[in-house]
Amino acid sequence: MNNSPNVFSDPSPNRFQVNVINESHESTAPSTGEPNPQCYEETSFADEANNRLRVSYRPGNRELYDNFFQNGDMAKTDGSFHSYDTHSNTYYLKTFGHNTMEAIPKIDYYRNTGSISGAKMTRPSLMDIHEQLAKNIAVTSVDKFTKADGTTGGEAAPKNEEETQGGFVKFGWVKGVLVRCMLNIWGVMLFIRLSWIVGQAGIGLGVIIILLATMVTSITGLSTSAIATNGFVRGGGAYYLISRSLGPEFGGSIGLIFAFANAVAVAMYVVGFAETVVELLKSSNAIMVDESNDIRIIGAITVVVLLGISVAGMEWEAKAQVILLIILLIAILNFFIGTVIPSGRDKKARGFFNYQASIFAENFGPDFRDGEGFFSVFAIFFPAATGILAGANISGDLEDPQGAIPKGTMLAILITTVAYVAVGICAAACVVRDATGNVNDTVVSGMNCNGSSACALGYDFSSCKAQTCGYGLMNNFQVMSMVSGFGPLITAGIFSATLSSALASLVSAPKVFQALCKDNIYRALHFFAKGYGKNNEPIRGYILTFIIAMAFILIAELNTIAPIISNFFLASYALINFSCFHASYAKSPGWRPAFRYYNMWVSLFGAMLCCGVMFVINWWAAVITYAIELFLYIYVTYKKPEVNWGSSAQALYYVTAIDGALELTTVDDHVKNFRPQCIVLTGGPMTRPALLDITHSFTKNNGLCICCEVYTGPRKLCVKEMNSGMATKQAWLTKNKRKAFYAAVAADSFRDGVRSLLQASGLGRMRPNTLVLGFKKDWRDATAAQVENYMGIIHDAFDFEFGVIIVRISQGFDISQALQVQEELKKLEQERQALEDTIKESECEEGNYGIRGFFRKATKLNITKRAPRKGNSINTISSIHVGEFNQRLLEVSTQFKKKQGKGTIDVWWLFDDGGLILLIPYILTLRKKWKDCKLRIFTGGKVTRLEEEKLRMASLLNKFRIKFADIHIIGDINMKPNKESWKFFEEMIEPYRLHESCKDLTTAEKLKREAPWKITDAELEAFKEKSYRQVRLNELLQEHSRAANLVVLTLPVARKGTVSDLLYMAWLEILSKNLPPVLLIRGNHKNVLTFYS
Repeated sequence: MNNSPNVFSDPSPNRFQVNVINESHESTAPSTGEPNPQCYEETSFADEANNRLRVSYRPGNRELYDNFFQNGDMAKTDGSFHSYDTHSNTYYLKTFGHNTMEAIPKIDYYRNTGSISGAKMTRPSLMDIHEQLAKNIAVTSVDKFTKADGTTGGEAAPKNEEETQGGFVKFGWVKGVLVRCMLNIWGVMLFIRLSWIVGQAGIGLGVIIILLATMVTSITGLSTSAIATNGFVRGGGAYYLISRSLGPEFGGSIGLIFAFANAVAVAMYVVGFAETVVELLKSSNAIMVDESNDIRIIGAITVVVLLGISVAGMEWEAKAQVILLIILLIAILNFFIGTVIPSGRDKKARGFFNYQASIFAENFGPDFRDGEGFFSVFAIFFPAATGILAGANISGDLEDPQGAIPKGTMLAILITTVAYVAVGICAAACVVRDATGNVNDTVVSGMNCNGSSACALGYDFSSCKAQTCGYGLMNNFQVMSMVSGFGPLITAGIFSATLSSALASLVSAPKVFQALCKDNIYRALHFFAKGYGKNNEPIRGYILTFIIAMAFILIAELNTIAPIISNFFLASYALINFSCFHASYAKSPGWRPAFRYYNMWVSLFGAMLCCGVMFVINWWAAVITYAIELFLYIYVTYKKPEVNWGSSAQALYYVTAIDGALELTTVDDHVKNFRPQCIVLTGGPMTRPALLDITHSFTKNNGLCICCEVYTGPRKLCVKEMNSGMATKQAWLTKNKRKAFYAAVAADSFRDGVRSLLQASGLGRMRPNTLVLGFKKDWRDATAAQVENYMGIIHDAFDFEFGVIIVRISQGFDISQALQVQEELKKLEQERQALEDTIKESECEEGNYGIRGFFRKATKLNITKRAPRKGNSINTISSIHVGEFNQRLLEVSTQFKKKQGKGTIDVWWLFDDGGLILLIPYILTLRKKWKDCKLRIFTGGKVTRLEEEKLRMASLLNKFRIKFADIHIIGDINMKPNKESWKFFEEMIEPYRLHESCKDLTTAEKLKREAPWKITDAELEAFKEKSYRQVRLNELLQEHSRAANLVVLTLPVARKGTVSDLLYMAWLEILSKNLPPVLLIRGNHKNVLTFYS
């Protein structure tokens, strides 16, 4: 109902209107007797910074609104919507002109718990909307700030405030990704090795080498862009992308070696810088100690300086990177300028003649020397193309990782590739392969040049064919310095390239390592997860990286470790490509990358290409990389970290399972492939573990096992309890390594619930065919309705053509009471321990301060001296005998988990049910726990033909290929039981007999109407022989199978409408009493065994 004259008063069509209405239950019109007439306040969800309701108060009703809002925020609720509801006033939120609790779409509903970019909000649950509106209950709040564990946003606020105080330093795509990637890709190789590469491979193959390396990095860049734009990217770079796509197993293994590779790469780049400095010192005769120790000294000083820049914060590090990039660009520009400056005699003698078509033509083809080939030269160049993840590695510090990573990474690859190609072509077009450096090696008149470009230009370098010269593309690594306009700028460029790469690696390693440690995949490393300052800097990670880098600078043989590091990076690239392929192949609806320029098959090709390049670079380093990754993968898989990131592996499992289930539907059933697929009525699986264990013994790795629970009672409470316990109980099965599913239904009665499960459980061919339930031990104390429900379940199972297995053990299966007592005792013990710890702490304090401190701590723990007395009184309620009973009950509940010693499984195969009674014990003997038990077969036969019957049964079992220890033919099954046994049976059923034969007809009919569930004399007489048989069978079981580990017995069938429920329960009781664990089995009378091949 809407009394407001203007619901949509705001002229803006994009505002979401919420009208708070004061509505009377008594009358729809304002009462004239009220001093304050009703007011209609209009509220809108505007796109404000704090995402809160804006309310304009009007005079007269401020106090009422104070009840609705608290401190400017909406009232926070404790898990459900409460109404401000009196007999005279009700307040609703009014959306789109209707009374509703529904929430508008808002990003805060989709945040993760603990998100630092905004508070997580919880929308009204379906139950809130469904139940509350149906009852027309008013609403006071739409948005509930709650965390996943139920705590309110207000409790989490201090943490977020602490994290965000001072503001984060966030980078855009240029400074955060483009600059870093360019600096990391442009390394020393650009200045001291590229000329040698084009000299060996020639311009043609040299460009192909550069483009082949670029193809690997470009495909990886496309895959990285696709993954990075498929959702919010946190810190951790390559580790985060791989782990969230492929799961913690791959992510955890690659994350550790990727962080280590970056840490060692710091040492490699710093040593490259130190070697250049030492060369300068050497040329100036300024060596401090010797070359090796000078490299160590300069390297150590450099790492300390770089650490200082990194620890100072990302802001300082970013500024340093920009300065280094400017120096690097000037050095590259200096080279290009030098190529057009006319060369003097000295430079010509060293092979530099400016741009010459003859030199270009001469250097276009390959001239591999010293055993080098295409792939060996490619292996030397490829590390120069790496570094594309430098921007992604600091994803947590990017303002917009989804936009920055694709744009910055791909542009950096393009720019650096163009630079590599341009520098290579220019160097090869200006400088000959060999030169002597001697200005006097000029051409003598009349000399035959034989096509030599240097000869045509007036210089004779023919002596280089006989001996190695010191100059030219093939011999001088300082070609760029020679060609450049100002040589020292190239040295500055080398410094810039090495230091920038070292700085990028020094930042990347701790960031990746911190993200790995935060996820707690390796619990021992969680110490390094802590961050400091406004940017959450991983100071501990910086120190660890510093120690690793320093160690390798001082003691490591970097020439040996370098190929392994390159392979570590390549392994990361391969997994990123595979992640993109796998996510696409799994066809998960959650795979929706905003970056569209990728292809799953190209990503797969990129992954295979990376793996191939690993072996091209160094085969033994590739083997070591794979071995380390495999070891870490197995370790993480074994530890099974408790994380759920919605990986593509999970999606693929689902797709594979669906495909498998659908394919299975096309396969016709065959008796050879029969396997028991069981519905087990355990209730909560932890409450009847023994029933689950015995079923699991013959279904594990062999058939389907579904633990079922039926909730009865008020529907709303049942559904709520059922929904809340689903995940917990399935998790219990997984934790206890039970290969079973959990299913629950809410129903009006236990029988109705089981009937639903019998009809609807399973999927396709994976449908249950056997019902397993425990024997109803308390049937004599139960109500008639409960017994009828139990018996009805058995009848329903037979109606649906299920096999039935009833299991009986001496103590019963239900241990819920024992578990409850155990839990209470555990809580009391924890409280006692906490109190003792508090007392010990208080004893360390001195004077009154210590006493006050004790009471303060006791108050915090909610423990006083009275509490333990109360607990002790609870503890003394249960007597010692009850405690011993509970302990015995818990021990009995684990009897099927233990290894069964040498003994027998006695199979009483009295009636043919298709063979299920024989198949179940046979499967049990295949299990480790039961393999020492031998099968003994008991069956009925004629006294006059015992041997013939035995041979016939032995022949049948041999055809079924079922091993047995012995066969017993029982010839006296149909004898009458002894008087004591029969008397016990009669006394047992006496309370449930009608005794109508002793009454007149009218009285008898009245008794039947009043107690139709009782056993009539006519029924007892009609089934007297069958009753005799059950009692006699128990005598035979006592005689032959009392010492068996397990008794398997044919379950008698009660005809519907003929045998009363109580008589049948009496049969089961007398049949299985005072025996070892008993399985009463009845198949559905369809063959489950065959002797045909």
